[in-house]
Amino acid sequence: MGGAASQLPKDLLSEYQELTFLTKQEILLAHKRFTELVTREDRSSAVTRVPMDKILTLPELKSNPFRERICQVFSTCELKDGSLTFEDFLDLLSAFSDSATLEIKSHYAFRIFDFDDDGTLDESDLRKLVNCLTGDTEDTRLTHEEMKQLISNILEESDIDKDGTVNLSEFQHVISRSPDFVSSFKIVL
Repeated sequence: MGGAASQLPKDLLSEYQELTFLTKQEILLAHKRFTELVTREDRSSAVTRVPMDKILTLPELKSNPFRERICQVFSTCELKDGSLTFEDFLDLLSAFSDSATLEIKSHYAFRIFDFDDDGTLDESDLRKLVNCLTGDTEDTRLTHEEMKQLISNILEESDIDKDGTVNLSEFQHVISRSPDFVSSFKIVL
């Protein structure tokens, strides 16, 4: 632990604590895990970014059906390639931490489920969401009618203004009635 602390200046560690829902120990562990993913080529640039394919090797993300989308949402790379800086990585861990508020968790969940980044969950987003959850294989894929019925049910329950989409406030309203959401929306290192 002494080695990780020396690589992360105290003032920066304090700043990260103030800006995230993470403890000092969690930040130091995150720094250690992130640093282990950095290759020599990655270290050569001014801002160290770890490619998405390396981030996805972390056991905490490996089996998550939204793993690629999670990286894309938290990536600050202009290319939106899912590569993460250490600060992006901390933001991801902070949003998924036990200490994060329901508002923060639901905001990021909404962004992850908004596959086309248009600020709403429409039929296409909901179809992709369901396919991620059920597995998009021949054996697990819903039939056209089952999918149509499920999306209709989701919209009936969630689309308060009846515009055919679910916006962030509608999504947060639904989530607020789901006590299991907060406990299931987490990643622990």
